[in-house]
Amino acid sequence: MASNGSVGFRDSPLEPGIFLDEDLGSDWYIYESTESAPHDDLFPDAIPECHPTISPQLYHTVMAPLSLAVLLALSFLVKRRRLHLSCWNGVPGLLSPGNLLEQDGQRAVAAAVLALLCSELCRLLLDPDPLPLLPPTAGTPAGTPTGTTTGTPTASPAAREFWKVLALLYFPALYLPLLACAGPRHRLGYAAGTLLAWGHCGAQAWHRAQCPLAPKIHRLYSLLSHVPALLSLSLLSLWYPAQLLRSLRNGDSPEPRISGKSYYRKYLKALLSKRDRKGSSVKIDESLGSRIRSYLLSYIYIPEEGFRIPLKLVVSVTVAVIAVYQVAVLLLVAVVPALRIIRAGMTKDVVVLLVQFGLVPSQGAAVPGDLEQELRTARHFLWALEVCYICSLVLCCLLTCAMLLRSLGMHRSNLRALYQGAVLDVFSKAHILRPSRESLVCWMAFSSFQAAFACLGLLIQQVIFFLCFVAFTFLVVIPLQLGTSSPLFGIIRNMWPFWLTLVVAVLVQHLLAHFQFLEQHSLQKEITNRRALYIVTFLLFPTNVMVGSMAAVWRMVISGLYNAVHFCRLDISLLHRGVETFDPGYRTYCHYLRVEVSQCHPLLKAFCFLLLQPGRPEPPAPPRDTQLEEGLQLMHPKPPAPGRARSRRIRARWWVAYTLLHNPSLTASRKTALTDPAANGAQLGVPRP
Repeated sequence: MASNGSVGFRDSPLEPGIFLDEDLGSDWYIYESTESAPHDDLFPDAIPECHPTISPQLYHTVMAPLSLAVLLALSFLVKRRRLHLSCWNGVPGLLSPGNLLEQDGQRAVAAAVLALLCSELCRLLLDPDPLPLLPPTAGTPAGTPTGTTTGTPTASPAAREFWKVLALLYFPALYLPLLACAGPRHRLGYAAGTLLAWGHCGAQAWHRAQCPLAPKIHRLYSLLSHVPALLSLSLLSLWYPAQLLRSLRNGDSPEPRISGKSYYRKYLKALLSKRDRKGSSVKIDESLGSRIRSYLLSYIYIPEEGFRIPLKLVVSVTVAVIAVYQVAVLLLVAVVPALRIIRAGMTKDVVVLLVQFGLVPSQGAAVPGDLEQELRTARHFLWALEVCYICSLVLCCLLTCAMLLRSLGMHRSNLRALYQGAVLDVFSKAHILRPSRESLVCWMAFSSFQAAFACLGLLIQQVIFFLCFVAFTFLVVIPLQLGTSSPLFGIIRNMWPFWLTLVVAVLVQHLLAHFQFLEQHSLQKEITNRRALYIVTFLLFPTNVMVGSMAAVWRMVISGLYNAVHFCRLDISLLHRGVETFDPGYRTYCHYLRVEVSQCHPLLKAFCFLLLQPGRPEPPAPPRDTQLEEGLQLMHPKPPAPGRARSRRIRARWWVAYTLLHNPSLTASRKTALTDPAANGAQLGVPRP
């Protein structure tokens, strides 16, 4: 039925009208305008076919086995003597992708590799061939002109989703050696990392240089989406050779007994060297400019001496920024070129339709021969729409990055509070800071959640702010520019008595409350004239309903904007404090903090380092004089004065007391670690069981 109807429609003669002319076949599509506009380069079909020297399939066929071979070789050569020494001097083990729970991890390498992996993830979700090891399965591969087919069969949607699932496991395994080569801190690891980094960076850079344009989504999308990957690989290509040269010149650095001991020592030194400043509790009135400057500086993370952001947070913010960049590039190249194509292909026939619907103002009769002004107005409207879209996208990216930077300061405050044992300053309920099954799962997924929440938050902000920009432009700016009436101005003009009544009602209530219904006493204010208060409350009840309606609208707007802007932040909950556990992002963040504080407490690690470091060797005893008389030799030498040792012991006990005073969370660990209840001079008086 549908096919017969469509054939009959095409075979039937068309009646002349405003949408039809003699050359209907060539002017039916908007892309084929009769006006001379050089817009052929806007179409993907204009991109020539490109065959790179190193195809993606060849690149992955070479690099995947090479990465696996490097991983296995380093496992045999570096990890061999660290596990099960009784069995063949140790068995090989898998290399770790960095110490994510320690402070001595290679931050630049971890951030670069995770940024590279995030870029690949953003691209494979839109790629018709997500697994590059397989031959292309699309009917029209990249670079093939429209209308031509190849012998390769087209993959079904189910098979394509299956290849995407395999790609989600393939790319982490491909880039794992890039991060694992930095773990052993050995020259062989640095050499292998240099080889892999140069191979990945050279192949991808050569591919982008040979084929910078691609027909997928937009001609520049492939190049722009590969910028973070190229930057990450360039950083790795410079870092690994520098570490290799340093290792060859100075030798391999031995693996530290306690990871990050230099940071823990600095943290303890900075904590013990703090002095209370006089007058610090005096509150000084700041000017408005100082308050604004302080508020703006709160969105800029300034490192402080003695405190270092955990590696997991650095990686989370990095991948979130990369994810925001990828989504912003996709939103930009998917919409802006389409708007430009529509504006370039705008014809008078389409303008007639817009005029009849009232979307474009018209000065005269809506006939195709006299619509030059309306055509320019329609193109100006499309240009304004494009400007609104770009401005809202830029604003959303800036707000998202500002929120991520602001979250770093919040992370530092929360970690410091938990280090000091102030659990109720961070959580709504008292929690025991110990790892659990759920907390460990949330710790593993924290960086991934941060990237996903940032992407979705950017999309929500783009929709909201784009609508706001469009409403402001077409309801305020363009009517003022064209000198025409705006529906918004008409509503305000026609309803001015209503708005004036609401304003007067609010002002009257404030004035009466200040001058008539409140009486100032010596210490506090009391309510007076209660009979008049009841009368005014009853009389203004309908008016206050209208005021409440406006307040409800404002509450909806401000809460929507606040939640959209802060959606990417996991350190705050968008729900009420009593039901914040239903927020999956905030719950993940809380469990992440539990793992970080319980496993990476800097003071606990500093004391462990002090306990494990070797003691100072005692000076050798002076040789005894054999010429002394026998009676003098039999005399007991005078014991050394115990003042110095006693003062050292007292100072150590005061340091322990000071640390436990400012870090109560360490008390439980100290009690479980000590087996003697009378250690350090503490007479507990509790009988042993």
